[in-house]
Amino acid sequence: MDDISFKILKILQEKARVPNIEVARRVGMAPSGVLERVRKLEQQGIIAGYEVRLNPTRFDRGLVAFISIRLQPDGDQSAVGKALAAIPDVQEVHYVAGEDGFLVKLRVSDTAQLERVRREKIAALPQVRSTRTTIALNTYKESARIPLDDSVIQKPKKRRT
Repeated sequence: MDDISFKILKILQEKARVPNIEVARRVGMAPSGVLERVRKLEQQGIIAGYEVRLNPTRFDRGLVAFISIRLQPDGDQSAVGKALAAIPDVQEVHYVAGEDGFLVKLRVSDTAQLERVRREKIAALPQVRSTRTTIALNTYKESARIPLDDSVIQKPKKRRT
């Protein structure tokens, strides 16, 4: 990845809806060249997608909870992961090292809904042995941004003399 593609990624990560002409101006390229680079970054899987971040409180989803899930000894990690990912209230599913098999992030309206989801959708999975729930009292940072530094830029190779 060269310096220009890196700059484009930084701009898009700040604001994905920035007009292409603005990106082009900021990196010193023609808009058509920027559009082509963005398409290549998408095709290479560097840009995985675009999504709108909604205000969860406007949709009665202000409660954030994390549930640690321990599986039965013979639990099928892949099947459980897919089942957890299919639950609409679940925002993230992580298979983790340690005693717990999964760490799941949910957004729900209140503790009653949290308990319903935990009991009826998560603990009801036959391979789930136990759960442990942590409720976030306040969120100071929540982001899907990846920190970008210059180490990802391909430096030109020095010529040997």
